[in-house]
Amino acid sequence: MPLPLIPRRVKIGDAAAFAGTTPRAIRHYHAIGLLAEPERGSDDRRRYGYDDMIRLLWIRKMADAGISLDDIRAGFVGATGIEQGATGIEQGATGIEQSLARLEESLASKAAALEAQRAAVHRLREVGSPLGLLSPLVSGRLRDLPPGALRPADLETLLVTERTFGPVGAAVQADRFIVLATHPELRAEEDRLVEAEAALDDAMSPDDPRIEDLAAQRCAHETALGATIERSGLDEALDDLLDQHDEHAGEEEAEATMSTLEAVGKMPYDFSPARVRYEERVIELLHPADQDSDTPQTC
Repeated sequence: MPLPLIPRRVKIGDAAAFAGTTPRAIRHYHAIGLLAEPERGSDDRRRYGYDDMIRLLWIRKMADAGISLDDIRAGFVGATGIEQGATGIEQGATGIEQSLARLEESLASKAAALEAQRAAVHRLREVGSPLGLLSPLVSGRLRDLPPGALRPADLETLLVTERTFGPVGAAVQADRFIVLATHPELRAEEDRLVEAEAALDDAMSPDDPRIEDLAAQRCAHETALGATIERSGLDEALDDLLDQHDEHAGEEEAEATMSTLEAVGKMPYDFSPARVRYEERVIELLHPADQDSDTPQTC
């Protein structure tokens, strides 16, 4: 059966329906010089002919490919003004090629982002807890812990550490939580110290007499944790893991980190003067070599 004859010229609604767009979009094409105004009929309405329809189809194809309307227009503009159909595209090939190069780069970036999202969702489903939202370096380090061994506060600490120091810093800290989860006596001491430190938040004087003794206790506890990590071989296993990680680490990972000062300035910490002095004193005791003193300090 032969196809019915197509009217020589059609109204804007029919042109939009055939091209897969809307009358409003076509009017916009006219306004920005992407599509020439067609002849009008006796009723003063636009009428679109075969060349106009071809032009609309090319516009839709390029727009669907992600090319911007400005680049499409540049691609269609020839030496004598607005060209038609494939001829206009060929004459504007350089502009279209540049647009396509930019588009390809953008799509590659989006594809990488989508792949990262897919991997994060996979880890979350596999791990079955928010731990899966942290980097593979961190979540993989802790995945063998029994359910409930990692407390919500531990997870929050890892989240902040990963944002501040990156996945490597959080992976190093993960060893600390592995030891706490597998050594009840160290976990009990950690809980006791955390409670005592919280009490300092109500103390205003940096000369509070509790500071020195509590700082020494924290120093001794951190030293015991470090020794346990070393005896367990966790540090050696982490070194191997970090070597593998360095080979595949992306630049975006480094960009995600910030300095400690930046982190402290942005996080809503509200330590009392006593708590601030306590934190400083703990650092002094843990890292005596960094102090301007001829006498080494110990816990």
